[in-house]
Amino acid sequence: MLRTPVCDVLGIDVPIVQGPLGGPWQQGTDLPAAVSDAGGLGSVPTTLRTAAQIRDDVARLRGLTDRPFAVNMTRRPFDPEVFDAVLAARPPVFSLALGDPGDLVGRVHDAGAVFVQQVTTVEQARRAAEAGADVIIAQGTEAGGFSGEVGTMVLVPQVVAAVAPLPVLASGGIADGRGTAAALVLGAQGVSIGTRFLASAECAVPDEWKAAIGAADSQDAVKVSFAHHVLPPPTEGGYDTVPRSLRTRFVDAWNTRPEAAAESAGTLREQVMAAMSDGTTHRLLPLTGQSAGLVADVAPAGDIVRRLADEAEEILRAASRIGQAQRRSPARG
Repeated sequence: MLRTPVCDVLGIDVPIVQGPLGGPWQQGTDLPAAVSDAGGLGSVPTTLRTAAQIRDDVARLRGLTDRPFAVNMTRRPFDPEVFDAVLAARPPVFSLALGDPGDLVGRVHDAGAVFVQQVTTVEQARRAAEAGADVIIAQGTEAGGFSGEVGTMVLVPQVVAAVAPLPVLASGGIADGRGTAAALVLGAQGVSIGTRFLASAECAVPDEWKAAIGAADSQDAVKVSFAHHVLPPPTEGGYDTVPRSLRTRFVDAWNTRPEAAAESAGTLREQVMAAMSDGTTHRLLPLTGQSAGLVADVAPAGDIVRRLADEAEEILRAASRIGQAQRRSPARG
């Protein structure tokens, strides 16, 4: 079984984390339960949820699995009341994205949880390490949702070097065992994956979104340049990042007209919020990463976890055999 030291930190069997996918009204709690039951770490997002809803979400997840899981928050926006509710629920793992951890790490540790910080730059990683984070997720620009500008292949080894000996997980553009093995070779101890789990049987997003992921090429997942006009802005300590989405008529129309999007910001924001309420967000902003080009099926989340681990392990074994053969072969000259 594929296992690295970060598994002991997070209390999991395989170093595979399911990234939070929008809000629980999108991904549901069946998905993180399935991932955790398969030995990985499932995640519950808190985006646009109230404190009462988060308490219900965590209780529902605990009714589905007795394995470790994470509750995620972001600073886009950050709700102190929700944070208090998360701490009161005492999740095994707390993860933060899109902002500086500040004094949150100590409060999370006092609640008995592991603190995981997602970053998109080396400097952000250093600050998170100094703040006392237990695990760092280095997320490359290939990722869906809000991501930075540096690619995973370049970012991960720099973050690994900057925060050693803290464990680092790689994120962005990873959807199979090849990407998982590559992350480990770059120095990461595991992976955090979003898009591949969007196209899972347990994920509660509409089948239309899952089908779009399966049909997409990587170049169909584009940065949404006008997003700051229609989505909640970062709160204090938040990072200014731009989300990535599959192309839709909505995205194509306003990406080419940023000035017009600014003028119509109120109307566009109402459209997006209405879509979030009625479950049609995917027709406007289906936040998805470039790894969509690697996704060919909708599979049970547990199978995805096992497939990622088995493929990565076999690839690493094959690479080791090649290295051993090269060392045994006589030098040529």
